[in-house]
Amino acid sequence: MPDTWEALEHDCKNCRECSLWETRTNVVFGVGNQNAEVLFIGEGPGANEDAQGVPFVGRAGHLLDDMLEIIGLKRDDVYIANIVKCRPPENRDPAPEEVAACLDYLREQTRILAPKIIVCLGRISAMRIIDPGFKVTKQHGQWVEKGGIHMMGTFHPAALLRNPGNKPGALEDFLGLREKIRQLCPEVYEL
Repeated sequence: MPDTWEALEHDCKNCRECSLWETRTNVVFGVGNQNAEVLFIGEGPGANEDAQGVPFVGRAGHLLDDMLEIIGLKRDDVYIANIVKCRPPENRDPAPEEVAACLDYLREQTRILAPKIIVCLGRISAMRIIDPGFKVTKQHGQWVEKGGIHMMGTFHPAALLRNPGNKPGALEDFLGLREKIRQLCPEVYEL
């Protein structure tokens, strides 16, 4: 794997390790501050993201922006990436071989960023990053530490649009995130 951000992004945008490259419009590498202390990880691009090459740009992205704003953050303060960088057809869950083909890109993004906090957006991300048995409805907002990085899973914004009854729980998770940021990154974020 390349050791610079630019080289990693270049390699990712030219990847053909799984069949998703055949149907993609754009590789969705990520967006945000390349020096961020907080990394958000979703599962994969949807139709809007594939069209624009940017994660979380549709209705779910607007909800994520609103939730960030509630705790005093904006996209430029964090980095947002996905488990897979190309859109699975019909927005289906990424297949295991697709995740396997893409995971090294996310590992390298994480290594280069060296975040203090990772927030997994949704079940797929949390199952891959935190715990294979992760249950978002039961474990959302709970913090774990792995390799010196504090991690939490929460509801995916698209799931909140489908089931708004989970929004209060997601808000509590984001308020907990604000407290964790105050604890671990006070010199970076003035929240």
